[in-house]
Amino acid sequence: MFLGTFTPKLDDKGRLILPAKFRDELAEGLVITRGQERCLYVFSEHEFSEMHDRIRQAPITSKQGRDYLRVFLSGAHAETPDKQSRVTIPSALREYAGLGRELAVIGAGTRAEIWDAEAWQEYLTEQESAFSAVEEEVIPGMF
Repeated sequence: MFLGTFTPKLDDKGRLILPAKFRDELAEGLVITRGQERCLYVFSEHEFSEMHDRIRQAPITSKQGRDYLRVFLSGAHAETPDKQSRVTIPSALREYAGLGRELAVIGAGTRAEIWDAEAWQEYLTEQESAFSAVEEEVIPGMF
């Protein structure tokens, strides 16, 4: 499970060093793809395969399913970390997420997310008040 927030930097070649706590899960390979809210999702190869299996169960007649699958998979990039635990983020994905040098890499359970540090802080600031104000069950069985 991916947990926590980390603040690596993007180097001049578009690489980042994976947080130490994520390395074992991602050592054999990972997939980086477009995420929602203009971040990048990072899945282990196994989790990405399971996600793909779930997505492709949408009927081919579902326009929303086709659209989601196209956007999700067309940006996907498979990568194996190098000996220094670095991965390269392709320029198209860096542009999509608006990544600068300063990053926030967060754990989101079954995936990690890569955010521009400033964008993450803005998102977090916006969401914290809504998080604190939850008065009803949002996730079944949680509250």
